[in-house]
Amino acid sequence: MTDSLLTLSGVHTHIGPYHILQGVDLCVPRGGVTVLLGRNGAGKSTTLRTIMGLWSASDGEIRFDGTRIEARATPDIALAGIAYVPENMGIFSDLTVGENMRLAAVHGPMDAGRLAWIKDLFPPIGTFWDKPAGTLSGGQKQMLSVARAIIEPRRMILIDEPSKGLAPAIVQAMTDALAELKRTDTTILLVEQNFAMAAALGDTVAVMDDGRIVHAGTMAELAADATLQERLMGLSLEVHQ
Repeated sequence: MTDSLLTLSGVHTHIGPYHILQGVDLCVPRGGVTVLLGRNGAGKSTTLRTIMGLWSASDGEIRFDGTRIEARATPDIALAGIAYVPENMGIFSDLTVGENMRLAAVHGPMDAGRLAWIKDLFPPIGTFWDKPAGTLSGGQKQMLSVARAIIEPRRMILIDEPSKGLAPAIVQAMTDALAELKRTDTTILLVEQNFAMAAALGDTVAVMDDGRIVHAGTMAELAADATLQERLMGLSLEVHQ
């Protein structure tokens, strides 16, 4: 996985008077899962939003498959093949599950085979197809949010803390589904605070602190090195299994 699908080079992001990203350098290899770790407020979510053009980079380059995208509008970035699952899920509560899915299929009718595959990954999608999305549980809403992002084939998916607030059984179901998605060669950039989930899914890892990448390497190396975990994040992954 030495071929990078997404690269950030010296990316800065200002939000009002605040300088959030302060020269982010990040490489996301093609066809695997890169996990972005760091303390709260380190800049992880801002990084995803900047990649998607929801917040504008004030300096630096963002390249997707070699093409610069930092000046593109968010819809153009999405049409290039990047999907985004925000921390707040971004579903339409008043619409049914099925209507949410149809809206996400921007290139036409949903492919029946792909929809069947998604329903196997996330059984509540089929079970609650005609129910308002707002009536779903937190875990079911998170499944719908990811399902919407993959209703059409995507080259890359950005996912912001999919396990946040979910029960352990739902976290395991989400982990299994993302592992299956990984096997389709979809590239995933995952922000995640559940370290057991991160270690199970991640191929590579980048650790952020104060708006910069302070460590990049393999997830296996980080998961096996408690001293490195303590130095980078002030904790050991072992206590979060």
